[in-house]
Amino acid sequence: MDNLRSLVLALFLLGFLSGLVAADTPLSVIFVNQSPDKAVELFWENHKLNNDHPDRRRLEAIIPPRGGWHKSETFLGHEFSYDLEGQRHYVTPPPGNVHQEQFIILAGQTEGYRVRCEVSVNSKQYMDYLDILVKPYWAPRGASRFLELVRNGYYDGVAFNRVVPNFLIQFGMAKEYVTRTQERKLTLWDDFPKDIKFAPGMMSFAGNGHDSRTTEVFIVMPGINQQNLDNLGKNSWETPFAIIEGDVERSALKKIYSGYGDMPPHGRGPDSNRIYDEDGYTRYLPKSFPKLDYIDRCYVVAEVGIGDFTDGEF
Repeated sequence: MDNLRSLVLALFLLGFLSGLVAADTPLSVIFVNQSPDKAVELFWENHKLNNDHPDRRRLEAIIPPRGGWHKSETFLGHEFSYDLEGQRHYVTPPPGNVHQEQFIILAGQTEGYRVRCEVSVNSKQYMDYLDILVKPYWAPRGASRFLELVRNGYYDGVAFNRVVPNFLIQFGMAKEYVTRTQERKLTLWDDFPKDIKFAPGMMSFAGNGHDSRTTEVFIVMPGINQQNLDNLGKNSWETPFAIIEGDVERSALKKIYSGYGDMPPHGRGPDSNRIYDEDGYTRYLPKSFPKLDYIDRCYVVAEVGIGDFTDGEF
């Protein structure tokens, strides 16, 4: 009986001390609003007060749409709330990364954000499109970065520089030299893995190490074998953030020119380092790889015809 009492007491003290640690653990949380046209009011919830107390729910920030954001300096275990489409949603940010930071998109029950990319196919003979559903909760940092780049027109005119049938297709080096040079310096911290298994049509940022993502994106191609599919996601930067909508087998993916194959040293396709050079798009690609297909433009479907908004608080 004494041993049982000692065990119960020990478990109680462990839980109590864990609560103290959580309450004292600082956490920076970046809250992002990706709505096309509606601001989001973010509230700080104080559960120590009664529901009818005027400070029970305190307005922390009004976050503008289209990538607007607010950074909250809080502590682990604190709860926030926000209203979206007439429904209140509650969120308790989980533990942060090594920088003690979390990144959360305030999307409620939103299925995702639709992006359309109009592309050339069959070596620029025809035009087609890719409909992309960006998923806010799969990889929020990746999703937000992709939407930001789309809104800024970054992918307009970009080449499909790596096209490997039954494996993947890759793009993401801007047409303008100054733009691609600047953006490749801005690396993105890795998202927390959500145990989402890769499948044909899924999109992820490419990278070459921990916290190395910049602007290059790959899409898993139809026909990929199970071994290659299982290998995707083993690297920390490979986290899917979107998926091609519709029948991937019948999509424009299979019509994009693939004759050059993989990049060196695995194939005779374009060398990424050369594309980043000043003459990457003016001389290297058109002279050495004239059959490549390109993205004409990408846009967020729900934002077409809507006026401009500011891009955040800070």
